Amino acid sequence: MVQFPNGKINIGLQITGKRPDGYHDLQTIFYPIDIKDIIESISSHYEGDEITFSSSGLPVDGEAMNNLCIKAYQLIKKDYPYLPSIKLHLHKAIPMGAGLGGGSADGAFTLKLLNEKFDLNLSENKLIEYALALGSDCPFFILNTPSYATGRGELLQPISLTLTGYSILIVNPNIHINTAWAFKELKLKSHSIELAQAIKEPMHNWKELITNDFEEPVFKTHPAISELKNYLYRNGAIYASMSGSGSTIFGIFKNNMRPELIFPETYFHKWV
Repeated sequence: MVQFPNGKINIGLQITGKRPDGYHDLQTIFYPIDIKDIIESISSHYEGDEITFSSSGLPVDGEAMNNLCIKAYQLIKKDYPYLPSIKLHLHKAIPMGAGLGGGSADGAFTLKLLNEKFDLNLSENKLIEYALALGSDCPFFILNTPSYATGRGELLQPISLTLTGYSILIVNPNIHINTAWAFKELKLKSHSIELAQAIKEPMHNWKELITNDFEEPVFKTHPAISELKNYLYRNGAIYASMSGSGSTIFGIFKNNMRPELIFPETYFHKWV
């Protein structure tokens, strides 16, 4: 069985306060994009460890046992101890530490794979509950539809936003941004307009209305990321922004306008 976890971009990301539990309250628009990893369950019912994990493609950061695919299996196994052993292979194509949610997508899609493969009949709400235990961004990938998110990012309200008629250029400058560092450097500030209202404005107004609060500390430390955003605007982007806590910049262009832009060889870039 194969699943194709896709990435996401954040259209706007406003941090509205710090919570007693140490997390931050936020407002953001999650929008799925067509950049995908591949997860394959190669076999099951074999002797050995409960889960055997391998990967290919982009190098996966950190210890294998901290991978969200493995944690997703262990989470389900705790409640369903009869779950058979399984071998998972992850082919990684979504850049990591990039604000595209690739790791979160992998964990959430592993939950969906296990639910389907082993006929667990888990409801969408139960899958979202498991996904939240993996990480704040994970519940979005259970719904995987444009959504207005609040709370930690787990309170999701699907919205009718569509970017049909536009092309999105995704550019990652191969700079890894640590999310914990980004939150530490963040300075809370007030916002002149609620994101839920701003997203309803014509796209040509988004530049003035929709911001990502992480841009200030990230751009200060990594001016090349700020220049990348300006580069997209100079070449015709209607709206450009950093996604998540960075370092990916995306630009939204009219479909009939796909400029041929030049990036360093180390940059990842793709039209979606």
